[in-house]
Amino acid sequence: MTATPFAGTMLAVSVMLVTGCGAAPPAERAAATAPAQPPVAAEPVTTMPTKGPEPVKPTGNAINVHKVRWTNATPVAKGRQIKLTWWSGVAPCTVLDRVKVKETAKQVTITLYEGTSPKAKNVSCIMIAIEKTTTVKLKKALGNRKLVDGSR
Repeated sequence: MTATPFAGTMLAVSVMLVTGCGAAPPAERAAATAPAQPPVAAEPVTTMPTKGPEPVKPTGNAINVHKVRWTNATPVAKGRQIKLTWWSGVAPCTVLDRVKVKETAKQVTITLYEGTSPKAKNVSCIMIAIEKTTTVKLKKALGNRKLVDGSR
């Protein structure tokens, strides 16, 4: 910036106009309204549940049924059962309708179907994710067969 009387006068006038409006700059307003003490929680708060997935059983009567991807499949009971986990919504708005199991010599395909319970009429449904689990029985132990998610 050049120091000329004209430029200096204009600068003083423009600063005076800004100050004359009575509004503090945004940084000063934020500092004036900031709390006197730091926030109570310095670490981020998580909303993950401390308990495990919610066990559910198929209802067989859901409406608007669709396939759902499972996130984990664990063989249990010496491989004769498979414990599935997946993320879902809150019942009765989202319920497990059925589980389809197709077994071949090389693979086991498991498909989860979810929908809305008929009891969910005139119910407000909250949009929150819940981890759910169910266990399915196989005709024969899993052994070396590959587990496949039928929803994909």
